[in-house]
Amino acid sequence: MTTNIDRDEIIAQATSTLAASHPEWDAAEIERVAREELAAIADSPVQDFLLVLTERATKRRLKRR
Repeated sequence: MTTNIDRDEIIAQATSTLAASHPEWDAAEIERVAREELAAIADSPVQDFLLVLTERATKRRLKRR
């Protein structure tokens, strides 16, 4: 079964969630990092958790700054 993944929606949701919970982070920077993190996992065989994985990886990277 093939599903259509809306990558722009994943980026928008991850950015929105992280910007709301971390107002000290720049939204544009959150979006940039989220795009990079999603690109790194977008072609993985399991597509069900791309939003959660993208959000977690983005949060982890931004916390390390």
